[in-house]
Amino acid sequence: MNTNEKNYLSIEEIISLPTLSGTNISEDGNNVAFVKKTVNWKDNNYSNHVWIYEKDKGQCYPLTTSDTESTDPLWSPDSRNIAYLSPVGDGDNKRNQIFVKAIDGYSGVQITDEKEGVINFKWEPTGKGFYYVAHSKESEEIKKRKELYGDFHHIGKDYQNNSLYYIEVEKVMQKDKGEHDSSVVHQLTDGKDFHIHDFDISNDGKKIVLMATPSPNMGDYFYQDLYILDIKAEELQKMNIDKLLGGSVCFSTDGSKICYSASIREKDYYKTHIQDSTLEIYDINNGEFIQPLTDFDSTVIPLRWTAKGILIRWQNKTNYLIGLLSENGTVEMLSEKVDSFIMEASITRDGNHLSYNKAITTETFEIYLDDKKITNENSFFKGKLKCNREIISWKSSDGLEIEGILSTPVEFDENKKYPLLVIIHGGPAWASFPIFSGCFDEKYPIEPFIEKGFIVLEPNYRGSSGYGNEFLKANYRKQGIADYEDVISGVDKLVDMGIVDKDRVGVMGWSNGGYISAFCSTFSSRFKAISVGGGITNWSTHYVHTDIPYFVRMYLGDNPWNDPEIYTKTSPMTYIKSACTPTLIQHGEKCARVPTPNAYELYQGLRDMKVDTELIILKGMAYSSDQPGINVAIMKQNLMWFSHYILGESMIDLNVL
Repeated sequence: MNTNEKNYLSIEEIISLPTLSGTNISEDGNNVAFVKKTVNWKDNNYSNHVWIYEKDKGQCYPLTTSDTESTDPLWSPDSRNIAYLSPVGDGDNKRNQIFVKAIDGYSGVQITDEKEGVINFKWEPTGKGFYYVAHSKESEEIKKRKELYGDFHHIGKDYQNNSLYYIEVEKVMQKDKGEHDSSVVHQLTDGKDFHIHDFDISNDGKKIVLMATPSPNMGDYFYQDLYILDIKAEELQKMNIDKLLGGSVCFSTDGSKICYSASIREKDYYKTHIQDSTLEIYDINNGEFIQPLTDFDSTVIPLRWTAKGILIRWQNKTNYLIGLLSENGTVEMLSEKVDSFIMEASITRDGNHLSYNKAITTETFEIYLDDKKITNENSFFKGKLKCNREIISWKSSDGLEIEGILSTPVEFDENKKYPLLVIIHGGPAWASFPIFSGCFDEKYPIEPFIEKGFIVLEPNYRGSSGYGNEFLKANYRKQGIADYEDVISGVDKLVDMGIVDKDRVGVMGWSNGGYISAFCSTFSSRFKAISVGGGITNWSTHYVHTDIPYFVRMYLGDNPWNDPEIYTKTSPMTYIKSACTPTLIQHGEKCARVPTPNAYELYQGLRDMKVDTELIILKGMAYSSDQPGINVAIMKQNLMWFSHYILGESMIDLNVL
């Protein structure tokens, strides 16, 4: 079959591609569990199911039946049982509970019966029970308010913290099937002013380290701290670490130290500066801190402390890598340095066996056990064309080197001038990668764009992750304007190479990518068509609507009352009078991160300037949608918009897609 007889994936096929995540290896190194996410077109939703790979059998199979959702698989310490979360209840009242199933024995047994469900859990080191995080009881303050005044939204006060619990598996098993009572559950922390984000248990089972904030409100991010819980004494000690924390936390094998992600400077500095982070190790016995890594950027996180070192994961430009870190700062690589994107990894306590999910250039993710591929999801592409993806680089206007991913057709002609579409990633602390586009993108259909005759550029503009902490901070107080220069210099690079028609260029992006696209819409006349997805359009009004105003202060250096000039300079709406590019605006109705006033303001401004514009508010959707039909509609709207304004094709009403 020649290439002319093949097609690229359609939008529906992109959405239908199964995705693999949540890999977990058994302690004996023989079995791997993972989650497979598939599309249920009939019910317009996604289904998640735990799958098992048994090394002795050399095959994968689903752990639960097709009508039973399951996620978060964890092997027992003796490798004989698998625990997982599965929803229990009816309709909208379904909540995740812990289930346990023997690989060669009984069917799944429900362990917990939490009214609001289980959020996170881990096996107790001997396998006798589970530590888990679930919502605390509704605070007395909120109860009293509701009794007196009824239910209303009290800004900064309406929240439900969570607590740490312990449940003994054996006692649950001894009870009749389906019977649960509180006698087997022990609450270990008080939910008052204490909201848990992550935790780990020492190997001897005597201590738990918890990462917690006073509440789940995003504004309390600055008050996150680590706590050590002495299980026997029931004492909780706050560590008072004056750093911004993130990622995960883990105990050393002897329980004397903990490793976690932390900012390089004290936390107050980041109230007006972009966060940069590294790994930190704290010695519980002597109170000493060390930061063993100096040349890794903020993407580095600890996954597990093993007998051979700390399993860490980090980004290096367009690769995500894993390795074993020793306390002296040396790293033993466990993955290839190039053409490798490892999303998650799981390692045995002795450090001898490893599983991970990895994607390479132009491919989707597969699961590996000790470097052997045990799944075959890329067979989905059989009989289909796959566009070429390569990494290119160029100099921005101030000389800063920028990288990007260039996608071109299989039969690419270097002597031809192609229409170009620029897709700008969100974040900004994220990046575009040369793996299959559908791995992270449910909004912009690169393969159908390529089939239409476009080529696609995805720039990793300043502020993107993986290029070092200085690059991560290079857009400080330069939002919009410097971003635009990074994007347009990449366009100019391709024009100068003679492969792009400068009069047929479009740009699009979501979240921070939507902000940069909105900036392009009002600041520039270089583009033929633009799509703004969930983008910021006016920093001052955005500041008072978003759930993360601290993020705005980090990047712009102050609040709008103290420094209105920087908010004006970096806002797309400031330049609305010069707008002339047809602009599609797509926005999730319930997005708290970038609320809808951003979309309405841009839409009204463009209409007043007599610019062709469409506004699509996606009902019920926040940042992304859990309905494949909505994701198909978003992609088709973008495909139709750029095909019309750049290629001259006819366009139907976008609202009917």
